Amino acid sequence: MELQLSPSSSSSSSMDDDTDVVVTDDETTVPENLKTSEKKALLELRTMLEDAIAAGQLLHHPSHRHERSKSRVANSCSVNSSCVKEEEAEEDLSGVSLWGVPLLPSRKHESTDVILLKFLRAREFKAADALDMIRRTLRWRRDFGVDGMMDGEGGADAAPPPPPQPPPPHLKSAAYIDGKDREGHPVCYNIYGVFKDKDVYRQTFGDEERQEMFLRWRVQLMEQGIKQMSLKPGGAAAMLHIIDFKDSLRPGMRELRSATREIVSIMQDNYPEFVAKNIFLNVSFRYYAYHALFSPFITPRTRSKFIFARPAQVTETLLKFMSPENIPVQYGGLRRGEDDEFSAENERASELVIRGGGIGRIEIPILQPGVTVVWDITVVGWDVNYREEFIPEDEGSYKILIQNEKKPEECIRNSFYISEPGKVVLTVENRTFKKKRVLYRSKSKPTIPLYDLLSQTQHPQM
Repeated sequence: MELQLSPSSSSSSSMDDDTDVVVTDDETTVPENLKTSEKKALLELRTMLEDAIAAGQLLHHPSHRHERSKSRVANSCSVNSSCVKEEEAEEDLSGVSLWGVPLLPSRKHESTDVILLKFLRAREFKAADALDMIRRTLRWRRDFGVDGMMDGEGGADAAPPPPPQPPPPHLKSAAYIDGKDREGHPVCYNIYGVFKDKDVYRQTFGDEERQEMFLRWRVQLMEQGIKQMSLKPGGAAAMLHIIDFKDSLRPGMRELRSATREIVSIMQDNYPEFVAKNIFLNVSFRYYAYHALFSPFITPRTRSKFIFARPAQVTETLLKFMSPENIPVQYGGLRRGEDDEFSAENERASELVIRGGGIGRIEIPILQPGVTVVWDITVVGWDVNYREEFIPEDEGSYKILIQNEKKPEECIRNSFYISEPGKVVLTVENRTFKKKRVLYRSKSKPTIPLYDLLSQTQHPQM
């Protein structure tokens, strides 16, 4: 494809096919929610990017064409046959893209500005700095082998990047993506307590090769999260990170701390504005001391996205960003892995607030017998007394105690077969002086009693 750019104008066009259109400085093509200075920076970056792509100089700034990456991750590729050699000649970069989004502004892809604005925000809307960041990100992705960034990149003799690898078994529970927050951002969980197991720690950080594998796997997980995002204008184009420090940061975890710093550096340099928030759970006093040492490696913009929650504040903190249906049960929510009863999309939770010293009752009425009632209930902070009973509609029938009074500490799921009209009553007694938030949901499903099934089996109809 041949690009024709006017050297005296910021407008550009492609004459090859109908997918390329003229780019102008008309501010009506710029997102309306930007300030005037931000619109100007976006228009400037568009022009600079278009010119760099047309000149085949996107990967190589004219003033330092042969600059090499100095990071350990990039240098490690020098001994790997999958790394692409530096190009000595100008390339056709008209098809260059990031995360499946074309970077050539004249293509007018709806998501191009979404990506460009991420780099601009990361560089305080300085167009030249944003373009340099794009260059470095593209080079890093090529050298690290993240994906096939460009068709035919590196020439016919270049080795293809390594294919994505499944996570090692011992890392599956260390970090994973599950559910979304209230704004639609994918949620990534990082469970550092997994590494308290010495065997797991050794398998992950025992030598440089394993540490490199950990970094590559963590980058792959980030790429998987981006595939779940909406990169369209107005979409949820970032990820919510939850970092659980429970049972972690024991003495001797130098390799984990080093890998964490490197991961943060990779994310800052190559995934701008892809993190909505970093929520640190079960933060101890020891962590605050560690964070003080860790902070110099983090930009002020990144630090502004950090939220810390002590053990007693975990559920309350997560509820600010996630619905109870999407918070895992281990953090005080209602979400269970591979749930056969409820789905976060269809069965929304209700909320009941009980004042200090008060009693709350949740009634689940059942008018037609022959169904099984299933319910979930959790109390933020617990420290309450709880019981379950069935009260029949017929005053001559007996009440049935489903669950005797107890002081639970985690989400409860229970069920009860209804053989006659009535209601299931869940009673929560708050004997503290603080308000308590109760989150619950229920459903009923037709059920054939077990004795009926046995009877049909033993006495089949003739």
